[in-house]
Amino acid sequence: MRRFGVLAVAGLVALASASCGADEGGAGGGSSDAKIAFLMPDIASTRYELFDAPLFTAKMKELCAGCTVLYQNAAADPAKQQQQANSMLAQGVKAIVIDPVDSAAAASIVQTAQSQGVPVIAYDRPIPDKKADYYISFDNEKIGQMIAQSLVDQLKATKATGGILQVNGSPTDAAAGLIKKGIHSAVDPSVYKLLSEFDTPGWAPPKAQEWVSGQITRFPNQIAGVVAANDGTGGASIAAFKAAGAKVPPVTGNDAELAALQRVVSGDQYNTISKPIKIVADAAAVVAHEFAQGNKPEGKTTLFDTPSELFTPTVVTRENIAEILKEPGFAVKIADVCTAEYKAACTELGLS
Repeated sequence: MRRFGVLAVAGLVALASASCGADEGGAGGGSSDAKIAFLMPDIASTRYELFDAPLFTAKMKELCAGCTVLYQNAAADPAKQQQQANSMLAQGVKAIVIDPVDSAAAASIVQTAQSQGVPVIAYDRPIPDKKADYYISFDNEKIGQMIAQSLVDQLKATKATGGILQVNGSPTDAAAGLIKKGIHSAVDPSVYKLLSEFDTPGWAPPKAQEWVSGQITRFPNQIAGVVAANDGTGGASIAAFKAAGAKVPPVTGNDAELAALQRVVSGDQYNTISKPIKIVADAAAVVAHEFAQGNKPEGKTTLFDTPSELFTPTVVTRENIAEILKEPGFAVKIADVCTAEYKAACTELGLS
C-alpha cells in the first residue's frame, strides 16, 4: 500500500461537533445529533492529542455537522478509562471509539456498552478478550516485522557482529503483543542472536532506558542493534547508550514522531514507521457514522473474531526520509525537523 500524508489539524480537542444525515433515533439508530465517544489511552505519545483526536473530529464534522464528538484521554489509567466510558454511556453516546489503555481491562467496557446497545470500535489496539463490533488499525504484526527486518538487513549490509536487544511495548497492550510477534518473525530466523528482550510497562521510556542500561553492562561490546517497538522506547534506548558513553548501534522505532524523525536525520535512530494517522482516523469516523445510523459495516478482514480493517505503513530511514517528509500534507513539517541543530544533516539529505 502506498503512503498517504497526514493532514495536520492544530489544537487539542475536548469537545467537537459533526453531523449525521439521518432521522432521530435511540442507541444504534440513526440520529442527526448523535454523540460519538472517542477515548484515547495516554499522553506519553504525542500523536493522540496532536493528530488522532483532531483528525477524527474533522472527519466526523465532514460526515455529519450536527453530531458531537466527546473526546477524553485516560492518561494511561485503565480505571480512569472505564470511568470515562461509563460517563459517555450516561450521556447517551451512539458509538464508542476506544484505544484501550489495557486491552484485557477494556473487555468490560465492551460488555457494558454492548449490553446497552452501543457499538464499540476498537481503535489502534485490539480487545481480544471480548469481541468488539469493529477494529481499525495499522497492521501491528506487520509493523514489528518491518522494523525488525529493516534492522536485520542493515546489520547484514554493514557486516555487523553481535546480537540484538528487543524492547517491546506494554504487556497489557494487545497491539504491543502483535508488534512483538512481528519482531520475532524477523529476528528469530536471522543470523543475529536475540540477546535479551523486555516488555516495557506502560510503554514508559524511563523503564526502557533503565533496562537497556543494564543490558549494556551485561553484554559489553556485544549489542549489534536494538529493535524498539516505538519511538519512545527507541529514544530511551539511544539515551541509555549515550549515558553509558557507548557507541549507539542501529535502533528502530515506530510512529514517526518529530523527535524520532530528527534522530533519523542525525543518524542516531536507524528507522521509524510512518503511520498516516488520517487513514485510520477517517476510517474510524466512517464506521462510527455507520453505526450511529443503525447500520452494521462489514470488515475487510477479521482479527480476534472481530470485523477489521488493517492498513500497511512505511518504514522510514535516512534513505527515504526526504521523500516522505515532502509528501503533500505530511503531519510533520520539514521546518520543524530541520532546526538549527539538524541543519547540516538536513542539507546532506536534501531537506533544506
